[in-house]
Amino acid sequence: MSATARRNIVNTKELRQKDVAALETEVKSLQKAHFGLRMQKATQQLTNTATLRSTRRDIARAKTILVEKKHAAQPAKEGAAK
Repeated sequence: MSATARRNIVNTKELRQKDVAALETEVKSLQKAHFGLRMQKATQQLTNTATLRSTRRDIARAKTILVEKKHAAQPAKEGAAK
């Protein structure tokens, strides 16, 4: 397993331990970081463009876990839609 894959596993474990409010702040901070990286790329100050990809994937990972936690918090409404 590569070092990047290990980092993502740890990151996922850390994200799953956070509550919904902490995940929302994490997503916002990742989006701000991604915006900063995009501005650096636009002004040709970004040397490692792979950080854009990893930041984008971190945002997706955090949002996925956030949605999972929100759905788990809601009571199951079986048969209500029928």
